[in-house]
Amino acid sequence: MREKILKFEISSQLAVRARTFIFSDPRSRALLPLIEQTAPSDATILITGETGTGKELVARYVHQSSGRGDRPFVAVNCGAFSEALIESELFGHERGAFTGALNAREGWFEAANGGTLFLDEVGDLPMSLQVKLLRVLQEREVVRIGARRPVSLDVRLIAATNVDLRAAVDAGRFREDLYYRLGVVTLPLLPLRDRRADILPLARHFLGVYGSKAGVPVYTLDPDTEEALFHHTWSGNIRELENVIQRAVLVAGGPTIEPSHLALDRRAAPGRQAESGVQGEVGLDQVRDIVSLLIAGNEPKLLDRLIDLSVREAYALSNQNQIRTAQALGVTRNVIRTYLKNAGLLGAD
Repeated sequence: MREKILKFEISSQLAVRARTFIFSDPRSRALLPLIEQTAPSDATILITGETGTGKELVARYVHQSSGRGDRPFVAVNCGAFSEALIESELFGHERGAFTGALNAREGWFEAANGGTLFLDEVGDLPMSLQVKLLRVLQEREVVRIGARRPVSLDVRLIAATNVDLRAAVDAGRFREDLYYRLGVVTLPLLPLRDRRADILPLARHFLGVYGSKAGVPVYTLDPDTEEALFHHTWSGNIRELENVIQRAVLVAGGPTIEPSHLALDRRAAPGRQAESGVQGEVGLDQVRDIVSLLIAGNEPKLLDRLIDLSVREAYALSNQNQIRTAQALGVTRNVIRTYLKNAGLLGAD
């Protein structure tokens, strides 16, 4: 496995987690060509994925791999500011533009001029700011609060979110035109539990880093420890894994990390119970095993049959309610309605 690992590192003062991204799992490696192909361009990129999956690291790698690599990279968490403050933070303000504006100040767009602006949790932007962000992307200029003259911009925008923006658009919480403007290229980062071949290489990486800091550069993982790490749900993704390994290094009495040194959260990852549809430990891991057997058995039209089964089961469990069926499967009502019609489960209008 190790000779197949692809790893890139970012030169910065960032946390250990935020400097290294490891591609070992085939599903992780499948994303790398798209990253490499789009990084040199100036295309707007949308990175999606759960919290802790490494979205900012990928954004920094894209920046460093572009022609802007020696220019500013400015990271802004859109969820960290109040609605009243974020407009000033993004676009800047002139002196006296509002109470407390004692001096003129450039916003993050101007600070990133010539480089890359990374807007994390862009799905948290209020609708009023979404309109203004769309205009900035279209016009390539920004107007500070209280100013009349626009400031021209040369900024590449990379956005990230841990929410389903398509669902937010359908729910009226996110502008569709902005959604398409941001998603010229979309890079979906899978949760760690869905790319399990990355878990142990990442664990060994963190073990080396924190082991060196502790004065024991060579730590090993007990086989039972590897088993526990591999099968853990990792609801906190890479961030949780780093914290678990850091703690294990601190409490281990010797160079071998044993299961007792791991403080693993035994609660199921968010949505795992919902995935199973029943109480207990049944979830996507068990479904994956069954699907693997079906693939090995050369079942005909397997994908179509699995989709049909999923829709029919969800439709039955929701008492033939289209909205609840769509929510259960994570798609829009229009998608469900079209499928039901094609399957003959819904009469034509």
